[in-house]
Amino acid sequence: MSLTLTAAELEALRVSAWVASGCCLVVVLPGIAFGWLLARKQFPGKALLDGLLHVPLVLPPVVTGYLLLLLLGRNGLFGHWLEAWFGLTLAFSWYAAVIASAVVALPLMVRSVRLAVAMIDPELEQAATTLGAGPWRRFLTITLPLALPGIVAGVLLAFARSLGEFGATVTFAGNLAGETRTLSLAVYSAMQSANAEAMVARLAGISVLLALTAMVASEVLARFARRRLAQG
Repeated sequence: MSLTLTAAELEALRVSAWVASGCCLVVVLPGIAFGWLLARKQFPGKALLDGLLHVPLVLPPVVTGYLLLLLLGRNGLFGHWLEAWFGLTLAFSWYAAVIASAVVALPLMVRSVRLAVAMIDPELEQAATTLGAGPWRRFLTITLPLALPGIVAGVLLAFARSLGEFGATVTFAGNLAGETRTLSLAVYSAMQSANAEAMVARLAGISVLLALTAMVASEVLARFARRRLAQG
C-alpha cells in the first residue's frame, strides 16, 4: 500500500482543516459564554438551557442535519428569509459544513469551559470586587486567564469532533468534492468505490492520528489546569 496521498485525499484534508478551523471560530465565543453562565449563575430555565445545549451529544447526527435543513435550508424557517433578504444560501455549501460541525461540537466546548470555570475559587473574583474591579475586568483578568487551559482543551475537542463529523454534515452540507467532502465523507465515498481499500486505509489512519493527537492534547491541558488551580 502506497503512503503517498492522492490529490483527492489532500483535498479532503484541506477541506477538513478549513471546516474544523471554521467550526472552532464559531463555537469559541458562545462556548465561553454558555460555559461561564452554567458554571456561575442560577436562573429559571437553567436545566432546560443545559439540556438544549447538550442534546446534540445524544441526538442522531442525521437528525441534527435534518433539523438544520428545516431551519436553514432554502425553504427552511429562516433559510428562505436569508436567501430573500441577503441572497445567502447556506445548505449544501462550505458554510453548511461549518455550521453542522459547530452544532455538534458546541456541547464539548461548553462542558470543557464549564468545568474549568467551576474549578476557579469564587473568592478570587470576590477579592477583586472588593478592590474595585467591575464584572468585565474580573472576567478578563481573573476568570478568563485561569480558565484558559480548559478553553484551549475545549477548542481542541471541537476541532477533533469536527474532523469526525459525518451524519449532520452529509445531510445539511452534502458530499461535494473540494467544498464539503471532509475526511469522514471521503472515507465513506472511497468505501463505495471498487479497489479503493488503500485510500480508505490511508484516510482512516490519518483520521485516527489526528483525533488521538487532539484528545491527548486536551487531556494534558486539563491536567495542567487542575495542577495550576491546586497550586494557586
